[in-house]
Amino acid sequence: MTNFSEANAVRDFVRDLVTSRDVPFVAGSKLPRHLDEVLMEGPVKEALIRLNPEIAADPDKAEQVIHHLRAIVIAARTSPHPIVANEEFMGWLTGQKSMPFGPNGEHTTVCLVDFDYLDDDSSNRWVISTEVAFRQGRVEKRFDLVLWCNGFPLVVGEAKSPTRPAYTWIDGAAQIHDDYEQSVPQFFVPNVFSFATEGKDFRYGTVGMPIELWGPWREEPTDEDAPAKIGLTAVQEAVQGVLTPRAVLDFLRFFTVYATDKKHRKIKIIARFQQFKATNLIVERVLLGEVKQGLIWHFQGSGKSLLMVFTALKLRAMAELTNPTILIVVDRIDLDAQITGTFNASDVPGLVSTDSRAQLQALLSQGARKIIITTIHKFGEAPGVLDARGNIIVMVDEAHRSQEGDYGQKMREALPNAFLFGLTGTPINRRDRNTFMWFGSPQDEGGYLSRYSFGESIRDGATLPLHFEPRLSEIHIDQDGIDAAFEELAADRGLSDADKITLSRKAASIEVLIKTPSRIAKIAADIAEHFRAKVEPEGFKAQVVAYDKASCVAYKAELDKHLGPEASTIVMSKTRGDSPDWVKWTPGAEDLEQVLTRFNDPADPLKIIIVTAKLLTGFDAPILYCQYLDKPLTEHTLLQAITRTNRVYPPNKTHGLVVDYLGIFDDVAKSLAFDEKSVQRVISNIEELKKELEPAINVALSFFPGVDRTVGGYEGLVQAQSAIADDATKDAFGLAYSVVSQLWEALSPDPMLASYRDDYHWLTDVYESVRPSDITGRLVWHALGAKTIDLINEHVQVELPEGAETIVLDAQTIEDLMLGKRTDIPPEEIEKQITARIARHLNNPVFIQLGQRLNALREKYADIQQSSLDFLRELLELARDTVVAEKAVNEIPREEQGKAALTELFQAVKTEETPIIVENIVNRIDEVVRAVRFEGWQATIQGDQEVRQALRKTLYVQFKIRDNDVFEKALSYIREYY
Repeated sequence: MTNFSEANAVRDFVRDLVTSRDVPFVAGSKLPRHLDEVLMEGPVKEALIRLNPEIAADPDKAEQVIHHLRAIVIAARTSPHPIVANEEFMGWLTGQKSMPFGPNGEHTTVCLVDFDYLDDDSSNRWVISTEVAFRQGRVEKRFDLVLWCNGFPLVVGEAKSPTRPAYTWIDGAAQIHDDYEQSVPQFFVPNVFSFATEGKDFRYGTVGMPIELWGPWREEPTDEDAPAKIGLTAVQEAVQGVLTPRAVLDFLRFFTVYATDKKHRKIKIIARFQQFKATNLIVERVLLGEVKQGLIWHFQGSGKSLLMVFTALKLRAMAELTNPTILIVVDRIDLDAQITGTFNASDVPGLVSTDSRAQLQALLSQGARKIIITTIHKFGEAPGVLDARGNIIVMVDEAHRSQEGDYGQKMREALPNAFLFGLTGTPINRRDRNTFMWFGSPQDEGGYLSRYSFGESIRDGATLPLHFEPRLSEIHIDQDGIDAAFEELAADRGLSDADKITLSRKAASIEVLIKTPSRIAKIAADIAEHFRAKVEPEGFKAQVVAYDKASCVAYKAELDKHLGPEASTIVMSKTRGDSPDWVKWTPGAEDLEQVLTRFNDPADPLKIIIVTAKLLTGFDAPILYCQYLDKPLTEHTLLQAITRTNRVYPPNKTHGLVVDYLGIFDDVAKSLAFDEKSVQRVISNIEELKKELEPAINVALSFFPGVDRTVGGYEGLVQAQSAIADDATKDAFGLAYSVVSQLWEALSPDPMLASYRDDYHWLTDVYESVRPSDITGRLVWHALGAKTIDLINEHVQVELPEGAETIVLDAQTIEDLMLGKRTDIPPEEIEKQITARIARHLNNPVFIQLGQRLNALREKYADIQQSSLDFLRELLELARDTVVAEKAVNEIPREEQGKAALTELFQAVKTEETPIIVENIVNRIDEVVRAVRFEGWQATIQGDQEVRQALRKTLYVQFKIRDNDVFEKALSYIREYY
């Protein structure tokens, strides 16, 4: 009988892949070592003699080196995690240590590993072993896989069975992290990294690294809409990328750094695959020297500062570059501080941060061979060429904004032969063509040398999804009172009509409305309530983004009333004209560091930071979960600000949350006009997610045609499992269910979920019964969120937020609103309903007039952030007239309504430059959709695909309309009306 164990199906698979790269296999029991020895001292001595002429001349000197190495290993016995000893040992392995072995006792470098001839078997001796036992006192542990180089155990791996549902790679990682590193720490003193796999996924991490932070390895870029590869092919890809001698020594030498965390503990950081690959692409381009620029887009929060650290380390070590100068150029002082902090924490040698333009110019004109961190503005007065050398490598952070003004041009004039690499954490939009011109190379696909998108960073666990919750504030205006007071003021001051107009415009501006004390008081109360209910109980913290400095101070005063003065603080920059009372809120560098340390400490009472500009970028606080947004931000600033919340924070942070009090996101998202379609999903608008839940559940249920979901017990389960018996169908169902579970988690605990609860329970039970993974909720196949796990265990708390019900705009609803019987329906919902109803009758003159009334009403109140009572009253009158008009006309067939909606869409996108015959397009879409659709097509994968293909062919090929927004909007109309 065939069996698939962790040994024969996973461990031996990894072993054979490594040996296929000319690494010999030696069984653990056959290794030349005692069970209580970490090093194979015989091979270590041979390597010392082979690689060091001074030791070859006197082999006894090898014992002196081994004595030092043995002492470092033994010292780790008393440490809970051997990170300090590991760092010291890495110094020996990377050739940073010396001994007095030269003439007259001169110190010479001791070489343990040959980094110059990586592919020469005679230089370094590699061995892969299985079942390696190690004994410390009475404790004995057995490692599944160990990769040795010159007698040093550089890599430890743990394999788990691919067929036992209770085991995943997480169990292997936990065994290394929680068991081996704790009970036999000295074996991990020479460790470069460890890995774990169960034959489906492969993850690697360093000594002391929490398993939630262990990263995957991806070889080829994949369609981000596709699920990540799983199975032995994915493991093979990772093993061939990570467990080669060249890659292991690359990690050892360039891609691991040691830093100190906020609690002054030593931590070890290893590069994720996107950092590893981007660094090597940059280094390769510099070494070739043919193309002198490149653009790197790695999404905000995925480790861009560390990417620059790794790149600087590797570039500085390249002998071919003859000790190059590395320039890290940022566009703001706070980013300078952040990146300098990252480099300093990583103990990078030869680092200097410039304090002035004069210092920068002096360093460059002297040809300083250092890593220089500076701001773009310090090039502003550069007197022509400062350094014409070709071995200067410039990395410009947030490249799209750093080219504003003349600073970018000045930098290029100062460094005419430098390599220029632009790095950005936010996508480049269509208006940023100059960014591609300055940094992008024509030979790079899509304009990017390296691209790591939002979807990829979430897939790999490098960042978290962002959820978006609109909590729009209504501003009610007492117009009569304002008019009377205004006339009185005008009379007292003798204002002219022109003065009146100027003053009234200023008084009615968005700024005045946003900063109204009563509004700030109301929103502060809402923030306090939301924070107590949704943020604080989970152990997270929050950020309030206010309109300006005065608003920050106003929010602080109001929040103190609800949460107490200890709960919040203000952080803002110091400028002329500040009130003397604001000094305490403009901290210097040391005070700011203290504030941030307190904020990052879960035990500290400081829970909320109030800001207006400072800490919107360059602020890395994984504990930050929720951002309360009450400031109209634009473009990159908006995207950079909201991604403060997307950092990973184990174990229970599943997403970042942005609570929007201004309703600005939709308009700003349109203005960004990103090239990359993936960025359209950067924010999950909660209201949009509600619309997606029912179709997603229908898609998941469509895998079970004819299955009676009322049948329980094994009979019902057999029916369900039979419907998805083959692997392809099971995987497709798993993907469909993952969409449902993510939507459920994002929407929970919204009351609208109640009507879908039974279907979701049933789908979840079926999914659990076929899932090839454990049920603990830890990083699994299609990961279930924390809230979904709670639901499975019947621990769901449902809240009832206002306005959660679906509104049907009928005559009774309008009458109730007009009489003041209902106050719970927001004007935006009424406006949306009216628009939808008018759109169904676009060919009817009555409805054309109603549409004109609606547009006039919008324009009349456009300058007011939210509706006044007058606006609401007039809107309700329009709604009533719309309902009356509907009753007066015969119901038009749904397809005709669809054609009307499509006609309006294509009329809207037609311009003088691109004349299109709307009627032809609409008739053609109507014709092809009717030909391929079938009853209930919206709820099936096949139906959706066929309609999508037909529509895309019609728009893209026949009519050359390639705007994705138009395609998606047309598809949504077709789904609704056909």
